[in-house]
Parts: sequence; structure tokens; C-alpha cells
Amino acid sequence: MGGLTVLKSLKNILPGESFIYFGDTAHVPYGNKSADTVIKYSQNILNFFSTYHIKAVVIACNTASAVAYDILQQQYFLPIFDVVSTSVEYTIKQSQTKNIGVIGTTSTINSKAYSQKIRELNEKISVYEVSCPLFVPIIEEGWAETEIAKEIAGIYLHGFEEKNIDSLILGCTHYPIMANTIHSALPNNVKMVFSGETVGLKLSAYLNENGLINTSSFEGTIDFYVSDFPQKFDELGSRFFGEKLNNVEHISLL
Repeated sequence: MGGLTVLKSLKNILPGESFIYFGDTAHVPYGNKSADTVIKYSQNILNFFSTYHIKAVVIACNTASAVAYDILQQQYFLPIFDVVSTSVEYTIKQSQTKNIGVIGTTSTINSKAYSQKIRELNEKISVYEVSCPLFVPIIEEGWAETEIAKEIAGIYLHGFEEKNIDSLILGCTHYPIMANTIHSALPNNVKMVFSGETVGLKLSAYLNENGLINTSSFEGTIDFYVSDFPQKFDELGSRFFGEKLNNVEHISLL
């Protein structure tokens, strides 16, 4: 579901492009699955995408990006972009204090995907990671800007003030829905990094450099596919994407 916030950013950055969105709603959350299982699910989705004439694939999930990205790159002859490395590369360039914060689900933080990637690129940067397990259920209940949400955000994020961070990576694609509440719990100088925006900029640069970008003045189309129709899907999906989801089709991937 959180991948819809990434799709929203991609649509804003690349309005002339057409997108195929697949939400693996039958198997979420990926965060509590084994690495082998997440890789298998990701391979099934890439096999589905491979039946279309596509320019690139965006993995709009932190867990799949952390666990499956390297393997998918080796197995598929497609340009593949993930939300972890693009956010890290962008944040390293913009950080002045070289102190970076990361928030995410417990599984993402425990995977150390962000801190490892940051230190691969610049070992002098200090990384401070905090898991925020209650944010996703708060967002899905529609409580993102309530007083309860603000209190919980304050509890999770208060430690960043003494770390002198100037950038905070939102390491879960749900979190943009809660951006105002998260920002209110941070020092004023901290800039939040949204994975949808960073991967969108990276994808746009790739398409431009390779002469693949659609320069048409007409808006591209979006086809939505899901592996299940969970309760409240229409309501949640519209909230995450920012507009009503039309023509959502259910397909099963083996």
C-alpha cells in the first residue's frame, strides 16, 4: 500500500509517462517475511512486469529493496531502481553536518540496509536509526495528524535533537502520509527525505540520459493491479495516492 506514495511522486515528476502499478496486497506486510520469501514474491512481480514493454522498474518497498534488489538486478535485464540506495545517495549529498537519521519499521531498521549503504558510500557519516513500529497502524487507521500520533512521534524521535542530524530519511513508504506530524517532532533545521521523490529524480535522470523520456504534453496512464482486495483497500489506496484509484484489477501471481 505504501508504494502508492512513491507512485504519486513518480507521476508528479514524470507526468508524461505511463505506469503499471502492482500491489502485492495478498502477502503484505513483507517486513515479517523471510528473505527467501520476499525474493520469491519479488521475482513473481518482475516476471509479471516482463510481459510488458517497460522502460524501467521501481521497487517501491523498503523491505524488498533491502532484501531483493541485488538479486533482481542480476537476474533481470531491466533497469531497476530501489528506494534505499536512491534515498541514501541523495541524503549524503545534501547533509552538511554528516549526521543522518533514519526511521522505519522494525524489520527495516534491524536489516541495517540504510546504515550499511551510507557507510559504503561515506564511512565518515554518522547514522542514527530508530524503529517506529506504531506509525504504520496509526496511518492505516487514519490517525496520522491526531494528538495521539504527535505524542507517539515525540516519544520515538526526541533523541534526534542531541545527535545534531540535519537530514532524516523516511525509511517506510507509509510515512509521507504522516510527514507533518513527524516534522513537528524534529528540530527546525532537519530536512526530511522522501523515497518517492529521490527515486523519481533518479529515474527521470536515467530516462533523459538515455533518450527514453516521454515529452508528450498529454498525461500518461496508470494501470493498477493487486493480488488481493483487502478490507478498506479503496479508502486507504485513495488516501495514499491522493486521488481515487480507477480500474483496479485483481490478478494472482504463482
